[in-house]
Amino acid sequence: MKSYTGQVVVVTGAGSGMGRAMVGEFTARGAYVAALDINLSKARETVEGLSSPKMADPFEVDVADAQSVGACIEAVIDRWGRIDLLCNNAGVLDAHTPAHETSPVEWNRVLSVNLTGPFLMSRAVIPQMLKQGKGAIINTSSTSGFSAAGGGTAYTASKHGVIGLTRQLTFEYGALGIRVNSICPGATATPLALPQHNEASPDMDLAISKVPARRWCRPEEIAKLAAFLGSDDADYVHGSAYVMDGGWLTGARDPF
Repeated sequence: MKSYTGQVVVVTGAGSGMGRAMVGEFTARGAYVAALDINLSKARETVEGLSSPKMADPFEVDVADAQSVGACIEAVIDRWGRIDLLCNNAGVLDAHTPAHETSPVEWNRVLSVNLTGPFLMSRAVIPQMLKQGKGAIINTSSTSGFSAAGGGTAYTASKHGVIGLTRQLTFEYGALGIRVNSICPGATATPLALPQHNEASPDMDLAISKVPARRWCRPEEIAKLAAFLGSDDADYVHGSAYVMDGGWLTGARDPF
């Protein structure tokens, strides 16, 4: 297990799902973790549920709001003095609607969290990483960053955008010591995606029955991939979009 002892990791969307799993993974590896969520009580639940809760602090942030992001990152730096890794994990789904049925309000809601959020968070942490001469950013995209039908118009566009943002940040900052990569999960068993919690979602159990792995991905598996990409073991990995989808994209057709 690669150690993160003494490093500071920032995780957005830390109140549940993949974000919560990431907080657990990084603290288990010795990192100090800033657990960020728009719902502070959920972030606190994540921290309180850790085996070593003193290794993490909860913070409230709206990743779509530049002022909120700036204040939060300032507080993290005041707390620990550095930021070694940012995991841009916060995200929302759309209603799986086609473009002509997608309202501008819905479009803006999804894009502001899924794409503007990673931009604002990255923009806020990069100056600190430049001062340190080193840092890493991991953006959570999706299989919908490569193909259509896994989400609606807004979600699919936002996740394609996350991969584009990852590549541009790599181009701009790779030579300055900052590595940027993205993770592209398939069907992952989080509260956001499970059918019983998301009535707008298509029949995910039917979809998964057609995926080669024949099962949901576990949030902990995504967290382990994040831990690899954020470590020195991945020092030559820049601008990549790592797919963890159980073979979702290997088929000629989307499982839906």
